[in-house]
Amino acid sequence: MIKLMVGLGNPGAEYEDTRHNAGFWWIDGLARGLKVSLQPDKAYHGLVARVSNAPGASGPIWLLEPMTYMNLSGKSVAALARFFKISPEEILAVHDELDLAPGEMKFKKGGGDGGHNGLRDMRAQLGSGDFWRLRLGIGHPGHKAEVAGYVLRKPPLAERQAVEDCIEKSYAAVELMLRGEMDKALAKIHAKPPRPKPPKPQPPVDTPAS
Repeated sequence: MIKLMVGLGNPGAEYEDTRHNAGFWWIDGLARGLKVSLQPDKAYHGLVARVSNAPGASGPIWLLEPMTYMNLSGKSVAALARFFKISPEEILAVHDELDLAPGEMKFKKGGGDGGHNGLRDMRAQLGSGDFWRLRLGIGHPGHKAEVAGYVLRKPPLAERQAVEDCIEKSYAAVELMLRGEMDKALAKIHAKPPRPKPPKPQPPVDTPAS
C-alpha cells in the first residue's frame, strides 16, 4: 500500500506551469481534494502534508513536493521515507513522461528512469527503483536536443487541459492505492472509456402507395 505520494517538479513561480511540473500539479490537486495544505519542512527539503484520514488508508499518509530542484528530488524523498520507515514499495512518484502523449498516462512499479533526472536521483538516494510511478504524458518535441527546453516551457492550453483531465481521472484510483489494491488501481488508471454504441437501425417508414 502507498504511504508516501511524491510529485516531482521544480520550485519557484517561473517553473510552476511548465511541463516538468506535472507531478506538482497532481499533488496540488490531491491536497485540495483531501482538504490539507502543504507546508515547508526543512527536515525533508520540501513542502509536506500529513493526511490522517485519507479514504482507504490504515494510518497517516504523506504528500510531498521536493523543493530541491528536480535533479536532487531523491534527497527530499529519502529524508522523509527513512524517518517514517517507508519502504520504496510504499512510495508513489508522479512525474511528467516524454514517451506518452498529453492525455495519456501509465501506472507501474519499478523500472528504469528513462532519462528522467528526478527518478534517477530517487533511485540513487533510496538505493532502489522499486517504487511506484504514475507517468503523466506531456509528449516529445521530436528531437533529443530540444528536450531540456521543451520540458521547461508551458504547454499550450489544449495540452495542459489534456494533462489535467488525466490527473482528474487518476484520483479515482488513489483510494485503491492506499488500500494496497494495486492491481485494481492499475486497471482503473488504464481503463479505456467505453466505446459509444452504434445507433439502433430505424424501422422502415411505410410510404403510401401512389
